[in-house]
Amino acid sequence: MTTFADIPEQAEAKRLLEAALAEGSAHAYLFHGPAGVGKRQAAKAFAGALLGDPRRVNRRIHPDLHVTEALGAMIRIDEIRALHHDLHLRPFEADRRVYLILDADRMNDDAAAALLKDLEEPPAYATIVLVADELGKLPDTIRSRCQLVPFRRLSRSAVEEWVATRASDLDASEVAVVARLAGGRLDRAARQLDDDARARRDALLDAARGVYAEEAFDPAAASVVILDGARSLGKEARLREQELVDGLELPARDGEQRVRRAEFGAEKAEVLAALDDLAAWYRDLVVAANGAEQTVVHSDRLAQLRDDAAGPAGQGAEEAAAVVRQAWRELEELNLNLPLFLEALFVRLRLVFS
Repeated sequence: MTTFADIPEQAEAKRLLEAALAEGSAHAYLFHGPAGVGKRQAAKAFAGALLGDPRRVNRRIHPDLHVTEALGAMIRIDEIRALHHDLHLRPFEADRRVYLILDADRMNDDAAAALLKDLEEPPAYATIVLVADELGKLPDTIRSRCQLVPFRRLSRSAVEEWVATRASDLDASEVAVVARLAGGRLDRAARQLDDDARARRDALLDAARGVYAEEAFDPAAASVVILDGARSLGKEARLREQELVDGLELPARDGEQRVRRAEFGAEKAEVLAALDDLAAWYRDLVVAANGAEQTVVHSDRLAQLRDDAAGPAGQGAEEAAAVVRQAWRELEELNLNLPLFLEALFVRLRLVFS
């Protein structure tokens, strides 16, 4: 079994990383590609192989592993200064030290400038691995000093295989629906594999239809559908992270930051995923209205989509999908008040169909 056997597909990334392990690693790598396609898992596997201890690397307790990630919306210069200080410590156990910078595309300008200095002249024993969902957000100067390792969206068949091995109770048609909703991302597939997630999706799609089908549609109530799911997952993430932190000897401030980061990340990821589902619903209306039903994402609701697309809803669906996609970009880039932001989104959608 190879180091990266548990990561589906990603042949090019695996080839580059296996060569690095066999022939000697570069001083810096940049794993880039969509979220949920195996970048973080590959980064941990790579670090585990470099340090010779995958188990402790997975648990983030290896003394020669340093992990930096966004606290809230961004990575600030203080986190990079902490990395810089650690970078010049000799290895404790292994013959090298490995630095994982997760969410690297969330570094602010000061943090990126500070990191550049370390990328230009790192110690010989250091391997720095940046992980980024969006390559374009990183300065050219940082990209040019790293070996790029590209990750792609997974094929539908790969996602279906992954789902089938984890949800043997689903029949083939249900597996296919989950894979369509996942859009080539395993995190989105995992999101659909529990009853609560399916209930959240049903409530969300009812809200999506309510925008144009209910005379007494309430934007505030529709926004709560998304907020309740996000807060529930945030609370679960906080509890899971707290259990991990309780088993580690961390300063109280560092432990609380990890817990807050986990909660914030889970909430934001769920809202972004919900917006993806919302945009996909309105896109499905467009393709159903144009006879391209084989490309419908929400294929389990095809009859409903067909009926809705034949009515007035089909006329505003394309603009509604664009409105949701713009909202997704705003939420990804800005620190927003979620209740007000989501209520305003549903108000805009209502106006599209008015």
